[in-house]
Amino acid sequence: MLKIGHRGARGYEPENTLVSFQKAIDLQVDGIELDVHLSLDAELMVIHDDTIDRTTNGKGKVNQLTKAELQNFSIESQHKIPTLEEVFDLVNRRCFINIELKSFDAAEKTVALIEKYIHEKNWEYSDFLVSSFDWKMLEETHSLDSKIKIGVLTEESIDKALAFAKKINAFAIHPDYELLSKENVILMQQNGFEVYP
Repeated sequence: MLKIGHRGARGYEPENTLVSFQKAIDLQVDGIELDVHLSLDAELMVIHDDTIDRTTNGKGKVNQLTKAELQNFSIESQHKIPTLEEVFDLVNRRCFINIELKSFDAAEKTVALIEKYIHEKNWEYSDFLVSSFDWKMLEETHSLDSKIKIGVLTEESIDKALAFAKKINAFAIHPDYELLSKENVILMQQNGFEVYP
């Protein structure tokens, strides 16, 4: 069984912040999960929602603000919205990173950044897992670099997720907790997929 810090260590620190990811690493997680949206100037920003309203002292859509504008707002008065590259640099291969793609146009930039860290900084493909509820983004990720591990997120159907996971040679299926019956877990594992609820 793996320990994965969802949005870092959000029970201890503000979600999707550098301090939250550091806390997760301090707690000796095997991996961290984070969410990525593209900013107006096409920077990969680590934030769950498509707006900054819930988590910062600002308001607005992530894709309508530049990186500089986004990082001008604060999370709980002292933290900034990090870029994906800032998180990679913090983690520095101390655990794997599950990147959930939230905006459709984030796949290409995410793949490029992963490849940069593999080719220029000696990271491994095993350091990364790309997941999404938007299966078109997963298809795009797979077509851009078939070595990147894929996690298929689903809230609806294990059978459809299995069929799609086979089609793109995914590594894992990430089912909603309501789909987590013993039978479903066995079915996914028997078909060769890791199960990351």
